[in-house]
Amino acid sequence: MKTRPHATSPRINVITLGCSKNLVDSEVLLTQLQGNRLDAVHEQDAGAGVVVVNTCGFIDRAKEESVNTILDYVSRKGEGLIEKVFVTGCLSERYRDELREEIPEVDGWFGTRDMPDLVQALGADYKHELVGERKPVTDGHYAYLKIAEGCDRPCSFCAIPLMRGGHQSRDIESLVQEATWLAHRGVREVMLIAQDLTYYGIDLYGKRRLADLLNALADVPGLDWIRLHYAYPSGFPLEVLEVMARRPNICNYLDIPLQHAADPVLKAMRRGITRARTEELIATIRARVPGIALRTTMLVGHPGETDTDHAALLDFIRQARFERLGVFTYSHEDNTHAAKSEDTVPQEVKEARAAEVMAVQQEISAAYNRSLIGRTFQVLVDRAEGEGYVGRTEYDSPEVDNEVHLQGLVQVGHFCQAEIYDATEYDLFAKVVDVVPAAQSAGTGGAARL
Repeated sequence: MKTRPHATSPRINVITLGCSKNLVDSEVLLTQLQGNRLDAVHEQDAGAGVVVVNTCGFIDRAKEESVNTILDYVSRKGEGLIEKVFVTGCLSERYRDELREEIPEVDGWFGTRDMPDLVQALGADYKHELVGERKPVTDGHYAYLKIAEGCDRPCSFCAIPLMRGGHQSRDIESLVQEATWLAHRGVREVMLIAQDLTYYGIDLYGKRRLADLLNALADVPGLDWIRLHYAYPSGFPLEVLEVMARRPNICNYLDIPLQHAADPVLKAMRRGITRARTEELIATIRARVPGIALRTTMLVGHPGETDTDHAALLDFIRQARFERLGVFTYSHEDNTHAAKSEDTVPQEVKEARAAEVMAVQQEISAAYNRSLIGRTFQVLVDRAEGEGYVGRTEYDSPEVDNEVHLQGLVQVGHFCQAEIYDATEYDLFAKVVDVVPAAQSAGTGGAARL
């Protein structure tokens, strides 16, 4: 969307903190502002007179980063370097009243569902005709597609329902329309995100319809890769696996945050699942989608977690052998169920347990990556770096997973076939053996699938 900015309006700089769901919100905001012919940019301080900080409030570290970022721009405002500071996002939704008192210099506080009000405060009209249109601020050939907002899950440690509200699915038609719009503008890969992908459709259609959505998106011309993030394990719709196995442009990749494996901790977390059921689900996924790469996230230090529970978690990770795994430490979140309990695990123990988890995973990741040496894979080229290029296989998501360092002449935003010749825990090294035509979809170019 090309527009001519108002000459007299100050440049608006949107700062995004936190997860990919926040990034999508920032993209929507930028589209609204640019659609009103305002000069709006993403994370470009130069020349900006107005700053919008899109905050995260998920864990202590994220909240601290958000507050520090707000204070930094408030300080710049006090020095006359910028005119106004507005704050939106999860932290603002959750702590708006307290923050308004503590940081009165902020010109406006907006929650996660206050987009029309924020657009108006920035001197624009909220244009309903722009809904479904947005310009990704990512590399241009990939984008996130948020299929639902909020969450209905009762997890003890999570404050997302307090910040984002209950689960609200978007209808299939609007998502196909947005994906088509993105594909027409050069996006080759979309990553489906929501707080809980597997709940998709229940509120709108009375049943889980993630499989139907995937089938519809797989028919969108130009989408070579469709990737699934944040699938809740309890109640996982198994029909999704059949669609993943059958449709070549749905990546053999699944992000399924499990959080823990010890039954006492899973019960305390209110996850609605046991270790035995989790192991059964993982076995089913791997059997129905051979070679799938599984990413998961673990949480250590939940109130009541014992050394025995932690040992059970390490044992589970060794057995499950996830291709990708991340970990974070528990922190009390106001008004959550777990916050009613004593935070029994000292911070130094939490950090030590997280380090043990990652040490186990590093061994698994190193062995897995070494097993790929000598094989050829289809790679999406993300960027030029130094004298070479960096890309990803279908088994890797941007920013959080492995990267492939390429030797050979390729084009950013396009596919190539590359042979792996070396590997470390988190990186692959490959030489380009062929360039894949632009119209060719993932999984059909002759490169190996796991």
